Amino acid sequence: MSNADWMQRDLAHVWHPCTQMHDHEHLPLIPIRSAQGLWLHDFEGRRYLDAISSWWVNIFGHGHPDINAALKAQIDELSHIMIAGFTHAPLVELSERLVALAPAGLQRCFYADNGAAAVEVALKMSQHAWRNQGREQKHRFLSLRHAYHGETLGALGVTDIPLFSSTYAPLLQASLRVDGPDCRGLPVAQWEAHCRQAFVRMEQALAEHADELAAVIIEPLVQGAAGMLMYHPVYLQLLRAACDRHQVHLICDEIAVGFGRTGTFFACEQAQISPDFLCLSKALTAGYLPMSVVMVQESIYQLFYDRYETLKGFLHSHSYTGNALAARAALASLDLFSSMDILARNRRQAARMAAHGKQLSSSPHVHQLRQCGMILAFELVDAEQKAYDWRQRRGLLLHRAARERELLVRPIGDTVYIMPPYIVEDDDIDRIFAVLETSVAIACAGQRSDGADTSIALP
Repeated sequence: MSNADWMQRDLAHVWHPCTQMHDHEHLPLIPIRSAQGLWLHDFEGRRYLDAISSWWVNIFGHGHPDINAALKAQIDELSHIMIAGFTHAPLVELSERLVALAPAGLQRCFYADNGAAAVEVALKMSQHAWRNQGREQKHRFLSLRHAYHGETLGALGVTDIPLFSSTYAPLLQASLRVDGPDCRGLPVAQWEAHCRQAFVRMEQALAEHADELAAVIIEPLVQGAAGMLMYHPVYLQLLRAACDRHQVHLICDEIAVGFGRTGTFFACEQAQISPDFLCLSKALTAGYLPMSVVMVQESIYQLFYDRYETLKGFLHSHSYTGNALAARAALASLDLFSSMDILARNRRQAARMAAHGKQLSSSPHVHQLRQCGMILAFELVDAEQKAYDWRQRRGLLLHRAARERELLVRPIGDTVYIMPPYIVEDDDIDRIFAVLETSVAIACAGQRSDGADTSIALP
């Protein structure tokens, strides 16, 4: 069957996420037949280099033989059991490995199915922990403007991207917001001073609302869905100290940035802090199976541990919590970090990306290029005014131009980013940036290779 055949069958029944389905009248779906390494293959022999790790999850590419082998062995032994009253070896081993890797004090692992569910768990745990101490008034949350923490109702309450949250505002318990430490447009040497100044707003909010706040939730170092907004680790250091002073929990949402993306295994390591809650998902299973985990300080776990009062326990559950196959995939992924010395490898490849980025930034259409580890981003702008104009749909035009040249990127509006799998080689990086350079020129010249409607915007 052809791509068109599969697309027609899909559009008859499938409702896609983060999509205005009408857009696919103008932007055809790409049915994928198979995937291996960096490459996705369609039904007509075309291929696409996955430069965004399929929404940031496939950190070792597609079909990695070591993870495949681990899953094949596990499926013959145990696929899934409930873990209320039961446990199994992959889950115990995974928890031990994560605790050994995590910042100090994060001794307990509570599993869920996806990133938004992990955020829900952390929010509920924080509020419940204060309740267990007789401080029921501490039930509100503080987050950054433009934050993204997921799309379930609790997570949307601490998300500040109207595209996702405004429709559901009547259903949400709104959190408090402060302007974040966005360092776009600043030389790296100025990031620390800027973040110290930006933190004044957070300090003021904590001082004013500490009595009612359960927690601050933050994406360490990079606000992903906001447009890859990056900032200096000193902001996290100041936040950890301020949360301690004001008796407010700190939730670090590393769903997008954990597992080596920023140059360290966990982003919060660069600030040398330990949060009260650490939310992980996406790369946890290297893109193989849905799983998330909330790592929790032992002192908070003890607030729920009670001989007599069942309601002091954390009575939250997911049917697939602690799935054995997902846990085994996560363990195989962690093994690859060791055997391939991934953090050192990423540093080398990040340096190559930076060199290409410097060359790319000479384009008058590339503005505010920035990088944090294996994440590189920039804005597509008008060459003369350095201005953004959503009506131009430059991000969509770049997406089209790139995929016609065998490269998958999915801009966030006019923010273009790459976040390649860790198996990317030097020539792959060279290829990515060569296509980006061409695609930037096409997008900002307003060229359309197929004459299609340009009124679509990728969220």
